[in-house]
Amino acid sequence: MKKQYVLLLLCVWSHIALAQTIQGFTTKSTQDQLALETQFDAKLKKENLDEWMQFMAAEPHYVGTEYGKKNAEWMKKQFESWGYDVEIDEYQVLFPYPKLRLLELTEPTAFKAALEPEPIAEDKYTQQGEALLPSYNAFSTDGDVTAELVFVNYGVPKDYEELEKLGIDVKGKIVIAKYYGSWRGIKPKLAAEKGAIGCIIYSDPADDGYVQGDVYPEGAFKPETGVQRGSVMDMPLYPGDVLTPGYGATKNAKRLDRKEAPTITKIPVLPISYADAQPFLEALNGAVAPSDWRGGLPITYHIGPGPAKVHLKLEFDWQLKPAYNVIAKLKGAVYPEEWVMRGNHHDAWVHGASDPVSGMVALMEEARAVGELAKAGQQPKRTIVYCAWDAEEPGLIGSTEWVEDHQEVLKEKAVVYINTDGNGRGFLGVGGSHTLETMVKEIAGSIEDPQTGVSLVERRAAAAKVANRDTDFRLSALGSGSDYTPFIQHTGIPSLNLGFGGESSGGEYHTIFDTYSHYTRFKDPGFHYGITLAKTAGHITLRMANADILPFEMSAWYKTVSEYMDEVTETTEAMRKQAEKQQQLVAENAYVIAADPKDNLKAPEAEKDIPYLDFSPLQNALASVKTSVHDFSKTDFTSLSASKQKMVNAKLKDLEKALLSESGLPRRPWFKHQIYAPGFYTGYGVKTLPGVREAIEQKNFEEAQEQIEKLAKILTAFKGKLDEIVKMG
Repeated sequence: MKKQYVLLLLCVWSHIALAQTIQGFTTKSTQDQLALETQFDAKLKKENLDEWMQFMAAEPHYVGTEYGKKNAEWMKKQFESWGYDVEIDEYQVLFPYPKLRLLELTEPTAFKAALEPEPIAEDKYTQQGEALLPSYNAFSTDGDVTAELVFVNYGVPKDYEELEKLGIDVKGKIVIAKYYGSWRGIKPKLAAEKGAIGCIIYSDPADDGYVQGDVYPEGAFKPETGVQRGSVMDMPLYPGDVLTPGYGATKNAKRLDRKEAPTITKIPVLPISYADAQPFLEALNGAVAPSDWRGGLPITYHIGPGPAKVHLKLEFDWQLKPAYNVIAKLKGAVYPEEWVMRGNHHDAWVHGASDPVSGMVALMEEARAVGELAKAGQQPKRTIVYCAWDAEEPGLIGSTEWVEDHQEVLKEKAVVYINTDGNGRGFLGVGGSHTLETMVKEIAGSIEDPQTGVSLVERRAAAAKVANRDTDFRLSALGSGSDYTPFIQHTGIPSLNLGFGGESSGGEYHTIFDTYSHYTRFKDPGFHYGITLAKTAGHITLRMANADILPFEMSAWYKTVSEYMDEVTETTEAMRKQAEKQQQLVAENAYVIAADPKDNLKAPEAEKDIPYLDFSPLQNALASVKTSVHDFSKTDFTSLSASKQKMVNAKLKDLEKALLSESGLPRRPWFKHQIYAPGFYTGYGVKTLPGVREAIEQKNFEEAQEQIEKLAKILTAFKGKLDEIVKMG
């Protein structure tokens, strides 16, 4: 099979070379590039990933730790030995460390939560005692509260809608929510908006515990005392250091007073295990939870409120800690002032073998191979910048501070940012700027899946076909959740985020169980997908670095944005039909008649009419862009002279920035991209055409009309930039 696959690839490459089908390359440069990528692949060694993971994940290395600094200094030496110019850029960032954590049930019985996991005898890394970071949610406020408890399922907007139907109010209460359903920071944010005074988040075994599979160490899933750490900073407002919004957290930077920082939670928040959660949930009475709210614990899930009463007390040590970003540059031979940027974070909540070290060591092996090629005389045309970010886990802090501190140079030089994070086993997932979709598909179609021997594209398509999904290779849209966020969302630098997964599920995320032992048994034994990640990201990096014309392609972008446009119009129409149906049911008293009288269901009020929005400015703008996209796609820029190619590339580099608005999104000006953004009430989850879509979803129709007109102007300006490039062809 493997021999046949290699022969097939050789045939494909020969066809590509003859047909000039590599995006952004001439016939001659296509042949040179494919030969270079073959040499690059031959230099990759999975043994390095294994060795480096054992070193980097040997001890906890959250922001501010000595081992975190040791890892940064060690990486600097590695990059230097491979021929890179390396700096460690340090920022002083706020990082709260837990001083006091108390959670107890005071009524109807007494119980005190243990809050810490039991170590695993077979895993030495879980036995490091006080070196392990206590389980907590970073950027929870301090607090001392006592109140009745209410179970709110995942604590997302639709759950509060259900509570309202049941006549249950969380005002003045402490809520307990399950992990998952949204990014964790949304749960205390919504709870506070609804009037709650405290929030507990627990991992239910139905989501990542024994319901899913055997628990660690027998299997990959979360043991009963496992606790997921994580930040609850309000990152949909802005990520990064909470005290320096919009500018770098340098030593002498002006800082907000902590009490004024809007991204620290308004109520205290604490994560717990499902072993700790069970006594609290068992003590609840009231309505039985709907069937889709119930988890995997051997109890009847009640909502409350009460009779369970809870005391939650939290105190944190709020100090500035050093964050160490490692920045390694390999100077380009032809266009040294154009930067191809490639990053992964190196900090972890505990050992972080999977998140982030698996991605970090793949990046390092990629960088080593690229450095060897350069030493042998095959220097990239453009400068390649490898970045190892610190303080990602508390809130994308290291990358955000670096981007905010280098905004002007990035606007001038950055061509693309390529991100990875934790890596597993299974299928290639890629999200990012849709102008890069064609190039990524080309590359994924030429790389072999290590388990099946078919290409990454073919394996992904087969899985989609079996699941009755669209088999086209498409990039997903980027919201937030990793270090690409400040590049694309704030600065308008085209970005990608990639990794493998789907066949390596477990419950180790942000726990003491994310160790080398766990990773090498359950996530990627043999590091076969680690090498495949290095290969895939490496090919993308080298293509971007060496292309004659930067490989941005507009047809896939236009198709995608048109689909987003259809979605928002269809959403509005669906909301109108739903409102009309609901109004009719209320008028007929159907909700009251249909309900079980014992449930004491509160009849809803009739929804307001959904107005007809004028989408024509946006539709007309998008239609005008279509002509420009067609003209761009049929223009052969690779046939231009070298001087004209340089001029075209300078324009292409800045094209994504035309999709930014300087004023940003409503109520969150830090997020400037008008096509992609993390949702205000989803956190990591993306909202496309966010200004328009979120205004519609929140039924703020006056704002929606304003955002339609704003986005139309953005697209018209984008068309103008595209037309300028076409005229140069």
